[in-house]
Amino acid sequence: MVFGAALAQGAGTALRSLADPAALDAIRLTLTVAAICLPVNLVTGLAAAWAIARFDFPGKAVLVTLFDLPFSVSPVVVGLCLVLLWGANGAAGPLLAALGAKVVFALPGIVLATLFITFPFVARELIPLMQEQGAAEEEAALTLGASPLRMFLTVTLPNIRWALLHAALLCNARAMGEFGAVAVVSGKIRGQTATMPVMIEMLYNEYLSAAAFALAAALALMALATLGLKAALERRHADALAATRRH
Repeated sequence: MVFGAALAQGAGTALRSLADPAALDAIRLTLTVAAICLPVNLVTGLAAAWAIARFDFPGKAVLVTLFDLPFSVSPVVVGLCLVLLWGANGAAGPLLAALGAKVVFALPGIVLATLFITFPFVARELIPLMQEQGAAEEEAALTLGASPLRMFLTVTLPNIRWALLHAALLCNARAMGEFGAVAVVSGKIRGQTATMPVMIEMLYNEYLSAAAFALAAALALMALATLGLKAALERRHADALAATRRH
């Protein structure tokens, strides 16, 4: 239905809508936010999973609970909290004004909102796997003289690579599709802070249905590509497991 509506007025109209400067800015901003959030979430999620799966420390239960927070709090509430904290009249507003920095209604606010929404995906994917695998192989590598970095690159990372790639795809898809929190902190400024989901809503509310559905179709294609990669990774992982069992 989305693709049908996008092509209702012809492929030429859909392509011209996607070539509009505001639409291109929305696509560029969405990809930029995803490109920033993905590596940050990979590093922090992997570090959190490592700490939770391998060590006991004070506050561990609190840290595990925090991973459920983005799933239980409405994204709109998340955006509102960021505005109350980083907005011009927020708690950190005077400090930001003195520094000449801007968070809300700018790229940093969109990145912060997206990071909060997406940060559980990597850790939640890795923690059960790392707990199930245990630390025996890593301890053996360290006993044989491997450095911590070498142990991570040759033992830990190969054991979690499929789960890590799967988590990266989920995180990237969520980052590109986030709407609620971003809609609040972005201010919906066309050509500046409007991501693809926000721009789709703006176009639809302006009764520019062909342009809205053309951009929605582009976003859907990104999602389908992500699903295709996810399916391919799962298939390769299953094949690798089957080959290991045969050997």
